[in-house]
Amino acid sequence: MFRALPGVLARPSGAVRTCVRVALLSCVSLSGVAILELVREQTGTAGFFVGLGLALLPVAPLMAAFRWLGRAAPLPWSRLLFCAGWGACTAALIAIVANNFASEWMAAAATDPSAADRLGSVAVAPVVEESAKAAALLLVFTFRRRHFTGPADGLVLAGFTATGFAFTENILYLGNAFGEDLDSGTTVLDSTTAATFFVRIMLSPFAHPLFTALTGLGLGLAARSARRPLRTWLPPLGLGLAMGAHALWNSSSELGAYGFYVVYGCVMVPVFAALVGLAVRIRRGQLRTVARELRVYAGAGWLGPAEAAALASVPARSLARALARSAGGRQAARAVAAYTADAAALALLRDGARSGGPRRVADFADRERELLERLWRARAAAGPALARAAVMEELCAAPPARTTAAGPPMRATPVAHEVVRPLEAQAVAVAVAEAVAVVAPVTVPGPAPVPGPRRSGPCPGATPAGHASPRPYALPDGGGVR
Repeated sequence: MFRALPGVLARPSGAVRTCVRVALLSCVSLSGVAILELVREQTGTAGFFVGLGLALLPVAPLMAAFRWLGRAAPLPWSRLLFCAGWGACTAALIAIVANNFASEWMAAAATDPSAADRLGSVAVAPVVEESAKAAALLLVFTFRRRHFTGPADGLVLAGFTATGFAFTENILYLGNAFGEDLDSGTTVLDSTTAATFFVRIMLSPFAHPLFTALTGLGLGLAARSARRPLRTWLPPLGLGLAMGAHALWNSSSELGAYGFYVVYGCVMVPVFAALVGLAVRIRRGQLRTVARELRVYAGAGWLGPAEAAALASVPARSLARALARSAGGRQAARAVAAYTADAAALALLRDGARSGGPRRVADFADRERELLERLWRARAAAGPALARAAVMEELCAAPPARTTAAGPPMRATPVAHEVVRPLEAQAVAVAVAEAVAVVAPVTVPGPAPVPGPRRSGPCPGATPAGHASPRPYALPDGGGVR
């Protein structure tokens, strides 16, 4: 299946994308209705609402943590919410139906029902659940390839999918525990609900995200790799590791009185810490990549140097959105956020092209042209806020005053080279001087951007009158990605 993915990754047509979108939304919606009714039947109405309230507690912190991880190159919320919905609805429904069917079949075939339950918990549940969650990542990997550019995207999407799955599973476990306590009349401190809440919500809320993150990491590394064998074997390897870690976690209760604590302290916590360290390192690497690649476009005149500095700093981005919101409201803040996401996507696109990843030349050129024209149209609205944020964060110094007009932009450096000529110091001073003056709302044109390379034909809606229209920043020699 994974060997055929490079051929599947060709960009589908608009009609195909629409049909796929409608089919997936219908699947998630219908499975959501079915899973809610199924869980309510198993837990009872009272248990369902108690489990729902308790299961909601870790959802927001986990999603915020994974969103923070992806802030260097933020993914669209539509992708994140789709993955969360798939995990909470579709994957959970598949897991419950398949696990129940397997348990009943093994119980009927085995002489020892307890042995059948253990086998289902260790051998069946990890395979079914991790495969169901991995389906969401594979769908994004296949149909929204541009939003799956590396390990960071895989970790973020996996985290949202697993958080949604754990949410539904926690409702079931906590609701059943509450029903047992109601039947037995147990006190709160000695209740099964309290013990279940402590283990699942307090002690191991990261369990499912940790397992699925291994699948996301395998897909993300495959997306970045230029070697065909790695692109073929990394995704199933990540999925296999996720299943193995999940099976080990489920078997911990069968390893004696202290088996759970041994597995938790000696395996789960160290692996989680290592994965967190890796995720932070990947995030920092993305920010360095954004800084390096945007300097190329700043050197070519597509971005101001102060803007490029702000786009490579998460605090400066946040400050720019706050400045834009104070001057132009939510619309201005959303414009800065969209500008930031497009700039980061452009930087990662160019980095992938330089590294020789599995990208065709035509796809690279089309995507680059699309992102550059969107940045050029939005620069008058978002650029001043970003440049002013760069000055306030001391990423660059503001000049005392504007002296002369900026010279023409320099030509871009070819992809195959790392050396990028910076703009002249005078152009830097002019760009910063224009930016620190005022942050303009979206509806009011800001300072005129530095014009990009000239071309004869106009770019639709790109620049104010009197300024050159930009042309796509293409690879040199008309050739391919090296």
